[in-house]
Amino acid sequence: MKHGDGKRVVRILVIIGTRPEAIKLAPVIRRLQCHADVAVRVCLTGQHRELLSQGLADFHLHADHNLDLMQDGQSVNDMVARVLAAMSTVLNQERPDWVVVQGDTSSAIAAALAAFHHGVRVAHVEAGLRTGDPNQPWPEEINRRLIAQLAHLHFAPTPSAKHNLEREGIAPSAIEVCGNTVIDALLLAQNLGDENIAPTAADPHQKLILCTLHRRENLTPERLSQVETALKVLVAEHDCHIVFPFHPNPALADTVARLRDFHPRLRMIAPLSYVPFVRLMMQASLILTDSGGIQEEAAYLGKPVLIMRTSTERPEVLEGDAILVGTDEKAIITAVTKILQSPHPIHRPTGTFDTLGTGGAASLIVQRLMAEESAPT
Repeated sequence: MKHGDGKRVVRILVIIGTRPEAIKLAPVIRRLQCHADVAVRVCLTGQHRELLSQGLADFHLHADHNLDLMQDGQSVNDMVARVLAAMSTVLNQERPDWVVVQGDTSSAIAAALAAFHHGVRVAHVEAGLRTGDPNQPWPEEINRRLIAQLAHLHFAPTPSAKHNLEREGIAPSAIEVCGNTVIDALLLAQNLGDENIAPTAADPHQKLILCTLHRRENLTPERLSQVETALKVLVAEHDCHIVFPFHPNPALADTVARLRDFHPRLRMIAPLSYVPFVRLMMQASLILTDSGGIQEEAAYLGKPVLIMRTSTERPEVLEGDAILVGTDEKAIITAVTKILQSPHPIHRPTGTFDTLGTGGAASLIVQRLMAEESAPT
């Protein structure tokens, strides 16, 4: 494709399946849109039907394709197969020079494989994250390892992620350490919304605990029961306020129902769009989560974060104020109590912990993509 002046236009297709992908790719899309010699198209798979469009709208972006592939009770295999099949139509229509995928979702691996089958180069954003355990998290750990074998360019957020890729045989010249685009998104969100739109504690003197839970491995009855008990004990024994934006997964329904009316200082709320959620993180005294993205955001915001997992593919956050606590109720209660009762509350100024980036990741990604296009063949 060429401009009227004969200059070639680079066609880039960005694939998004979930809201976290939308948030992390929004800064890249916005930066690509600033280039007159780039035609960027956005394709949603619909892996997160309820939350996906909202993630783009937070950044005033829209999709060019919405495959809307999610079905109730759909297995991982079904989702991958449907994305793989549907992507052929999109790739034939758009004929991109690059397909950009992010992270490790079923949508990302299926889109990367479809692009490979069509001879289209793949750029992988947030490449190189590893726990070393194929089952933690499942299936994401294997998804991202497979994407690494399909990608032409690997945008690693940290030097340790780059090292992981090199150990797997990826050429150093194909890896760009750029920081994490979630920091770009976080900084954008801070400038997009009204600071008063986030739900807060009724008493501003009460410490606010923000809790999120969504990972597949944590939605078993046993683990949900442990987390539920911990939250009940914490709100009953401490002068704190807990806000829990719950994921719309049916597996959480019973837990949400029991917690909703348990205590007036334990608030179960519907999922927030990104801008008010960032405001809520900024107000929190500590964050209890199993989310990878929130680990990164909390670290940048200087918030202590207790990770409800047994391992993390983001070891850098453990150098800050993050602690692995798993879902054991006693471990959660002990760790939260220690922070709440500390005479010296943890508080780092925003941006002090900059190991994951300082907000320039999207610019570096676009620069490298453009450099690849201008390089001699």
